[in-house]
Amino acid sequence: MAERGKLTNDQRLDWLRLIRSDNVGPRTFRDLVNHFGGARAALEALPSLARRGGAAAPRICPAADAEKELNAARARGIEFVALGEPDYPARLRVIDDPPPLLAVQGRRDVFTRPLVAIVGSRNASAAGMKFAATLARAFGAAGYAVVSGLARGIDAAAHRAALEAGTIAVLAGGHDRIYPAEHAELAEAILAQGATVSEMPLTWEPRAHDFPRRNRIISGLSAGVVIVEAARRSGSLITARLAGEQGREVFAVPGSPLDPRAEGTNRLIKQGATIVTGPDDVIEALAPILGRETEPPIEEPERDAPLAGGEPSNDDRARIIGLLGPSPCSIDDLVRLSRASPAIVRMVLLELELAGRIERHGGALVSLV
Repeated sequence: MAERGKLTNDQRLDWLRLIRSDNVGPRTFRDLVNHFGGARAALEALPSLARRGGAAAPRICPAADAEKELNAARARGIEFVALGEPDYPARLRVIDDPPPLLAVQGRRDVFTRPLVAIVGSRNASAAGMKFAATLARAFGAAGYAVVSGLARGIDAAAHRAALEAGTIAVLAGGHDRIYPAEHAELAEAILAQGATVSEMPLTWEPRAHDFPRRNRIISGLSAGVVIVEAARRSGSLITARLAGEQGREVFAVPGSPLDPRAEGTNRLIKQGATIVTGPDDVIEALAPILGRETEPPIEEPERDAPLAGGEPSNDDRARIIGLLGPSPCSIDDLVRLSRASPAIVRMVLLELELAGRIERHGGALVSLV
């Protein structure tokens, strides 16, 4: 029997198999486990769900592949921490789409400290990198650990300045595919007092759409996010948007109107982000927030017992699919307009997602692919 709040070895293997299976993302994982009572039962149900959604059975991660990844991780000192386990970062577990398994290398006690993110332009100015380093050192002296994305420019400057106090690098790829490659030495240095984390397979090469996924973890770990420099289409603005959706504090450092790298941060300030001209602006704003309790973790059920809710009929499916289109639609609207129960709507969306027919968006929105 597992220690309360901890997965057994078999459960951890099942969780890894489920999240590594085709068309299963964090939200789908959670819905599957909640509906079927556990990852093992969800794995068994995947083929029939996909067929009901209108597609052939998806690839299900073989047990041998999951065991190989778990063993390779352990050999590197990397541990898969599951959502609901005591060591899972408290703030991250309450976002809409937390990683079911977080691969952590380094010191896990760093996650028990107050966390603040510093992100910004890859093509950063010397002044921007100097200010990011000033913030990071001050945050470390105040007891914070700094979270960032190991990117060039602002991220790297923040990590380097926080090495002694402790910093967390969130990877877009796997632990064996540090990006950019020239930051492999920095990633190694971080492990002495901090940690590197990823939700991706160990050998995963990061692709363009993996960086927004990484960004939601950066903001999800943190009580607040500081944007130091960001052009109009900067990925840092995605992090700022995600932070706002997650209920995190958003801070922005103002810059010259003549510098394109300040266009995004200046716009954030116009939109209500807290202006930052020194570390105390952030520390004083976050002080009253850090004492708030987070929601309790979600634990893996002890037995694979399907939850109540019924199965959708063909009429239910037809009504719900008929309401979907290429424009994002809220799940609440699907429930209201289809006159089906929330459980029925969620099941139809699960079937469609496993068939690769829908895309999930922020704010509980879905659309047909």
